[in-house]
Amino acid sequence: MAAARTDGASSMPIRLSRRQALRIGAGLGLAVPLAAAWGRPGAAQGTLRLAAAWQQEDGGYRIGVLAAQPGQNTPLQVAHALDIPTRAHGLCPLPDGSIVAASRRPGDWLVRWWPDAAREPVWQWSDGARSFNGHVIASPDGRLLYATETDAETGQSFAVQRNAQTLETLQAWPTQGIDAHELIWDRRTLAGGFPTLLVANGGVPTAPETGRVKRALDTMDSSIVRLHGRTGEVLGQWRLDDRRLSLRHLAWNSEGTVLGIALQAEHDGQTLREAAPVLALFDGKGLQAAAPPPAQLRGGLRGYGGSIAATREGWAVSCPKAQGIAAFCTQGEWQRLIALPEVCALAVQGTALWAAGLDHTLEEALKTAPRSHAHHGELSKARVDNHWVLAG
Repeated sequence: MAAARTDGASSMPIRLSRRQALRIGAGLGLAVPLAAAWGRPGAAQGTLRLAAAWQQEDGGYRIGVLAAQPGQNTPLQVAHALDIPTRAHGLCPLPDGSIVAASRRPGDWLVRWWPDAAREPVWQWSDGARSFNGHVIASPDGRLLYATETDAETGQSFAVQRNAQTLETLQAWPTQGIDAHELIWDRRTLAGGFPTLLVANGGVPTAPETGRVKRALDTMDSSIVRLHGRTGEVLGQWRLDDRRLSLRHLAWNSEGTVLGIALQAEHDGQTLREAAPVLALFDGKGLQAAAPPPAQLRGGLRGYGGSIAATREGWAVSCPKAQGIAAFCTQGEWQRLIALPEVCALAVQGTALWAAGLDHTLEEALKTAPRSHAHHGELSKARVDNHWVLAG
């Protein structure tokens, strides 16, 4: 089977492998409900819909919409799904009900998909000059997308502005670092009403020929950079004192005044990694790592923060290597660890924290007795990926 793809930078067709063509070909026809009982958004009052990514039992990958009934002991349902060629990472719902997904770094594809419509997805493939870094967000009106990407030759990272309809590149702004990961809008605006964009430069050196293999960690340079939302002008850059802490995932508190950042430790020794914090806080002026958890728990966290969510109580950081969710108060002080095997994806609906683990999801995860939703059907042997986000 032969298939062609066209890149935004060129009209020349690029040949896909048979495996990619088969997967994508199947995916194009899969934008119909898999669980018709859940219907379109809002069809069932109180239904929770989550845009998520997962790996299937056969090793294939999908993005989709998962539905749940809050307050009931019912499993999550796969309402819609799309086959994708490789592992996805971050997802971004748009106002029209479509979902944009970015491939895991170093990724070669970006897709916009309409789960509730008989409309073919729009794909954008890397031309080899830059790779996708796994995260994408939209402008407030949904007309533009912003993705973190890395230059294949220099290793430098960019915040790339793209047309939301075609996914083609419009502008590319240097992030003043390498390994740029998640990006997020600041609710505060500049004079003239222009927003600013905050980008987490993970700072971990890799090489194009070896993909995600880390090297020269003594040269790490992780930072938070603020960019003008219209011009890309650099308005500020902040670093932690400990240069072996990689700043990766971002979440605002409810007031939009403090940014929580999930950290991943890259120290040479296991003892240093295990004692490292997994949370940092940024108030717009200063960046500060939270105190690590009590000594008896440090080894359990393994210095690895996956996703992060702001909660009514403070902050939740998923720690898949620790098999649990680390809970902190609003000032970043340690509270407790909530057990959930291989937890990573976090989302907040109202005041309820939803966390996906290996074989079940926790609703109201921070409560003394959280409600458990077992995974079954397609999800029973699947592995929910790092992130999910409210959709519809």
